[in-house]
Amino acid sequence: MSARDDILGSIRKSLGREALSGEPAAQLRQRLAQPQRNLIPDRTAGRDTAGLTALFADKAREFACTVDEVDSLDAVPEAVRAYLSRENLPARLVQAPALSDGLDWSKTPTLEVKTGTSDGSEDTSVTPVFAAVAETGTLMLTSDATTPTGLNFLPENHIAVLRRSQVVGPLEDAWSRFRTARAKAEGDGFTMPRTVNLITGPSRTGDIEQKIQMGAHGPRRLHVIIVAD
Repeated sequence: MSARDDILGSIRKSLGREALSGEPAAQLRQRLAQPQRNLIPDRTAGRDTAGLTALFADKAREFACTVDEVDSLDAVPEAVRAYLSRENLPARLVQAPALSDGLDWSKTPTLEVKTGTSDGSEDTSVTPVFAAVAETGTLMLTSDATTPTGLNFLPENHIAVLRRSQVVGPLEDAWSRFRTARAKAEGDGFTMPRTVNLITGPSRTGDIEQKIQMGAHGPRRLHVIIVAD
């Protein structure tokens, strides 16, 4: 916290402002504790979990993602193997430590699987997600020792494992879920993630001659495996 206070103090000094106190400080704390929601588009209104999942899959495909759906976590390794084979990609990957206890790769012996972070040499990563936004086809991923951020950006191919129950309607619901998870865990030594990544489709740019180039600043492919709870 001392480093944070030093940074905020430097910013306030450059702006010629002092730390907030009294009523302005109370209003700020209230706004942070209970943030106001923006206008929510109708496309997510009234949808149940199945409807939100279908909308998310449609939106994700609009942004050049590929999507598979499986019945359980047990089916994920085979879905990964089939995807790599279908795309003619090397049969090797690195998975996030958070998945090491949930995925059994023994039935896919042709795959070379390691667990950890990425050094940039891996072809494919497999990671969990925190939430998915049906409104825009966006994935929300948080970072910690079990979900290293490098897995989201360094390999050319990113496979995200998503449970149906993690799909929400608008972006505001994803942040509400994040705040709720944080509040519940704070008593158990919760640590605020270093980053929260919002990812919509594989990396791309149109800077060069206005032509879309995939994989400019991250993965060239993004594949989502949706798991029925």
